[in-house]
Parts: sequence; C-alpha cells; structure tokens
Amino acid sequence: MTSSEPDLRRLRHFIAVAESGGFTRAAASLHLSQQALSSSIRQLEKDLGTALFTRMGRQVALTRAGQTLLSEGRVLLAAARTVAEHVERVGASSAEAFVVAHTPALSGIEAYTVLEPAIEAFGDVSFTLRQLYPADLTSAVLDGSVQLGLRRGVVPPDDLAAAVVGYHPVRLAVPSNHRLAHRRRVDIDQLADERIVLWSPPGTSYYSDLLAGACRRAGFEPHYVISRVQGAATVAAPLTTGAIAFVTSAAGPAMDGRVQVIDVHPAIKVPVQALWQRHTVSAVRDKILTG
Repeated sequence: MTSSEPDLRRLRHFIAVAESGGFTRAAASLHLSQQALSSSIRQLEKDLGTALFTRMGRQVALTRAGQTLLSEGRVLLAAARTVAEHVERVGASSAEAFVVAHTPALSGIEAYTVLEPAIEAFGDVSFTLRQLYPADLTSAVLDGSVQLGLRRGVVPPDDLAAAVVGYHPVRLAVPSNHRLAHRRRVDIDQLADERIVLWSPPGTSYYSDLLAGACRRAGFEPHYVISRVQGAATVAAPLTTGAIAFVTSAAGPAMDGRVQVIDVHPAIKVPVQALWQRHTVSAVRDKILTG
C-alpha cells in the first residue's frame, strides 16, 4: 500500500482530464503538451499505486479509484486555494474578511444572529453577508468565495463539512383579512382546507419536505402553491398568493400590518445548517459553530 500524497499540480491535471473527458481538450486548457500531461497522469497513478483512467482510444473513463479521487480531489484543491489566499492576506497584513452566504429561507436578521458571537469576538474581522440560492451556495463554499454557508437542512453534502447550529420556531403568516388573522395560535390541522405557500415542491427541498411532513402528521395532504416571488422575505408571500406561509418571523403584525404572523400548534422548529470546506481551519468559523 503506497503512502505517497498526491502532488497538487498533478491533481489539477487529473481533474482537468476527468472533467474534459480526454487529454486533448485538457492539455489545451492547461497550456501543456499532451505528452507532458500524459506523463503527469502516469506519475500520479504511480504515486497512488492505482489506475485512475481506462483508455479507449482518445477517450478516457474514470476507474472507481479515479471517481473517488475526482470527488475528494476537488475538495482538496479548493482547500489548498483557501489556505493560500489566507496566508497571502496574513503576509500582506490585510484585514481578514469573512464571507457568509445564506439561502432565502433564512432572513438577513437570522443569519446575523448566528454570526453575532463571532462578530463580537473578532473586532478586527470584517463580515459580509450574501444571499444565494441553495445550489449556488454550496458551489460558492466549495470554490472558496464563501467561507461559510447557512441553509435550512440537516443532510450534509458529500463535498463539504456541515453542522446544525440552531433551530428556529415556525409560525404562520396570513393576510390581515384572512379568517385566522385574529387568532393568537392555530392548530395545524385547521390548515387542511387552506392553500399553503412553498418555495419549491416537496421532494426538491428539505425545507418543503419538513413543512409538508408536518401537515401529513396532522392528517392531511397540503394543498400548496409555489411562491411566484423568489428570494424575497418569506413573510411577504401571503401578499402575492393570498395563501398561508410557514415563516420564522416573530409573532404579530408584519409588512405594515398587511400580514399577521401567528403561532402554530404543535410547535415546529426548523434547523439552521452551516456548511464549510473540509480540510480548513478557522477561529472565526469555530466561534460561529460553538456560539
């Protein structure tokens, strides 16, 4: 069994070949000769003690070992870029900038609350909050343009580390003229005949699945509509749909009194999951995770 560690330059060459499906396009993108690229891949296979490709003329296909290296290698290269950039900033005595992205399912206030322990503890660090859709968020964390991602979920992605950092109570947002608007609390089974706003269909989103599951446990299949305004505050959804939205806003009037937020029974709580690059360390991130 070999104990050699992969050379990052050769690893970059391997990923280029794997992603382009052959040596010709990969060599062109890397500005290398095909001979030099082939030699680099052969040496990487020798270092790792296993074949990474099966050759079929000009086409190549990944072996099982190659598929594993492609998945893990992308993570390793992303971490290496992040480490290099961090060292460069420290060497230049530049102030540290920590970029956090959150999905539209979390408000900017909720994201700030998660970050607040680190904001207070690291007075010399600047923080930037960005809103990204879930697929863009995971890509941004993986490529290092975002140091921490926040989303609703519990299932960790294959390429990133993850942890649940808190839970938020779910409430109902209804138009102020809705029959339930005067109530302080509503039993969830009273929504059986109501339209409910979701931001993506069940089966495509953990958050949608959680909310639909709460309805099913109450004995009914939710009659849902998809919000036609994506990325806006979730509490605004009743204004454009006339339907009831599950939100994490505080109880009481919202949207200049045009929406009423009501507690729901039994209580529902949704998680906040943090995502970050594996193989990296960050005192700021550790403070966010531990509170």
